[in-house]
Amino acid sequence: MEDMNLIEYHRTGDVLKDTEQIVDAAQRRAHQSVNVLLVQRNWLIGKRIAEEELTHNGRAEYGLEVIKSLSKSLTKKYGNGFTKTNLYNFYSFYKEFPEIFHSLSGKSDQLLSWTHYRVLLQVKDRQARDWYEHEAFQEGWSVRTLQRNVSSQYYYRMLKTQQPEAVKQEMKMLTSSYQNKLEFIKNPVIAEFLGMQEDTSYLESDLEQSIIGNLQKFLMEMGKGYAFVARQQHIHTEKEDYYIDLVFYNYILKCFVLIDLKTKKITHQDVGQMDMYIRMYDELKKRPDDNPTLGIVLCTDTDEDIAKYSVMHGNEQLFASKYKLYLPSDEELRAEIESQKAFFKLAHIESENDQND
Repeated sequence: MEDMNLIEYHRTGDVLKDTEQIVDAAQRRAHQSVNVLLVQRNWLIGKRIAEEELTHNGRAEYGLEVIKSLSKSLTKKYGNGFTKTNLYNFYSFYKEFPEIFHSLSGKSDQLLSWTHYRVLLQVKDRQARDWYEHEAFQEGWSVRTLQRNVSSQYYYRMLKTQQPEAVKQEMKMLTSSYQNKLEFIKNPVIAEFLGMQEDTSYLESDLEQSIIGNLQKFLMEMGKGYAFVARQQHIHTEKEDYYIDLVFYNYILKCFVLIDLKTKKITHQDVGQMDMYIRMYDELKKRPDDNPTLGIVLCTDTDEDIAKYSVMHGNEQLFASKYKLYLPSDEELRAEIESQKAFFKLAHIESENDQND
């Protein structure tokens, strides 16, 4: 009997195209399987929390205590993925989508990913949320496309416009770069669910990896108190996932130092994003006796300013008088980046020569 689970593809006669079809189909199948299990898991956890809340007359404060206790225990046993925020999202997911599973296998072929549902939970208007859910599924929107459309009030703009097709085409143009068919592979939520260390190599080009790796070594060898904390550190906000290129702790200054690399001209938005990182670090990581977190935004285009130092308002004097004593100068950073770009270019040329021999 024919196995209905076999990967299907349309034979074209071109072995490369056919092989690409097989690989893409297998990846889609893997995505669907992981996605269904992840959505089911989160919905069931949310359902169980809601049931526990009901045992105490539905008191919301008791539900929050359950979430707090579960977060501590689950994180200790399973690691990342079970923060209080995540557990509250699971609880909200069950509350807002109580009929999504008529059985554990029900509607599994019609599910969006968990990160899609996490975005949908931002939409409080039930009619708008149902519309976004339908459009995201039918049109194959990526998570970033859905987030942009929710944030830009796409549903309400479509209701008001007399030219819906023009609005739709504009949306497709503005989100075309977000429609990555392998988005799920890069999703940190998937890595957490599978119990794997997140592979962040996809976040950097070869040149960026080389520069960041070299800067990490450069700062550690400066002898000015730098201790390495993390590379490509994942920061999740309600609407986006961010990655800080390098994080250090300077034990002389007693502060965290965050470094972000940009491959284009530095913008005000880049500095604003760094300020957000600083606020998050000061709220979540900084201890009472630590000094304010410092952020550095670097640019690889050396026709532009090489660095922008970012520190929260009210700390400028401290930064000017003390911090710069232990930070690399613009000239030092420029020299290191230029040196690494030259090494990378030379290695690339040698590699091409070896392939041509």
